[in-house]
Amino acid sequence: LEGKGTGWCTAGHSTAQTQIESGDFYVYYTNDSSGEPTQPRLAIRMDGDNRIGEVRGILPHQGVESTMQEALDSKRSEFGGEADAYRKKSEDMRMLTALEKKCEEDVQFTKNDLILLYEINGTIEGFGYQKDPRISELRQGRNTEEDMLVIFECVREQIAHVPSQINGNTKAYVGQLEPGIFQKLPENLEHVYTSFPEKKIRRENVEIGGKSAEQLISEMEAAGINISNYAKSMLKNREFVPGKNPEEATLIRLTVADLGFKSSATTDQIYERAQILGLELCLADTGPNYRLKYRNQPLNEWIYMGMKQITDSDGSPFVFELVRDDGGLWLDALWAGPGIK
Repeated sequence: LEGKGTGWCTAGHSTAQTQIESGDFYVYYTNDSSGEPTQPRLAIRMDGDNRIGEVRGILPHQGVESTMQEALDSKRSEFGGEADAYRKKSEDMRMLTALEKKCEEDVQFTKNDLILLYEINGTIEGFGYQKDPRISELRQGRNTEEDMLVIFECVREQIAHVPSQINGNTKAYVGQLEPGIFQKLPENLEHVYTSFPEKKIRRENVEIGGKSAEQLISEMEAAGINISNYAKSMLKNREFVPGKNPEEATLIRLTVADLGFKSSATTDQIYERAQILGLELCLADTGPNYRLKYRNQPLNEWIYMGMKQITDSDGSPFVFELVRDDGGLWLDALWAGPGIK
């Protein structure tokens, strides 16, 4: 692999030795003009016998070329359930390639095409270590105002940009969050953004209450969800008091920037701003219940629960944290003192 320009760290001797010791390493080549397999195009590194460690191609950020997709899918099928983690990535890349071809042929995008391109229903996942550059390239130069009308199936007057424009016919809200905004937004309003398409405000219902800490732990373990020692300590803390009866809670997912902060903010500042917007803190068992529901979390996403902190034996305050990393889904804990940013 040395001198081939792949950018793969495996081209180094020490890294290659370490990776090969961890499992098999498959490299797919294409032939040169003499019919010799000389150009590496796709690498699949195994972590153990049946677990795919990573997949790398030779596109920018080591993305996989569309021409190598068939080879990847064929190899992936050998690993049963383990391959499921890569199925979405493979499908996303296939659909993104189809959009790229449409663009080259000057074919108009459909509503479903735009939903994919703007990641309305979920993040486009690829095999590179950064976001596929084709996403921004395909979005560049498009009229997002016109595209929103297609995606939301509405006319301009049905997209509100300030709270005073919200009415019974509103299909989407794209604007800043102002005090009391969440009391003004209709419950059935699905599309809420501070900026389209990057800053979507996600609202989701989750059932909370009616389960003890022991039940929650048992259900998470049965589902293969990892629970850190800190999170287990929170669940067993006397301050963790789940609701007695099941009820439905509406969760609002916000970033610090959505709340109006230009840089980082302390826990107290975040909670105060959320209250001004008309939100309440989550109950203690919301995090574990949401962890059980939210199984399709994107890789390397962290979600922190806005909740009354639970203090450990040393008096340190923690909140629940939902994570998905290479080790799978996690219920973890984050130190969240009042003045911590």
